Amino acid sequence: MSATERNILQTLIELENAVKAMATTIPKPNLSPLFSRIDALTDQLPKDTDATLLHYLHRKSYEKARLWLEGRDTENQAGSCRQP
Repeated sequence: MSATERNILQTLIELENAVKAMATTIPKPNLSPLFSRIDALTDQLPKDTDATLLHYLHRKSYEKARLWLEGRDTENQAGSCRQP
């Protein structure tokens, strides 16, 4: 896993934790910086990055991207779009 992929995974976990905390946190966390960071990190990935990971990130399928990065892609359910 590249450093960029590790940073994406860390940010995806941070996003997941922030979303889970929304039910009990006041004020609600601002998720926009996390989305911006994920987009910026995605743009830093090399062109030869696995097409499945790029597909998940470009489609904002963040849970699927997290599972892929954790080596758990088999847990992902097929979506409605065709992967590259």
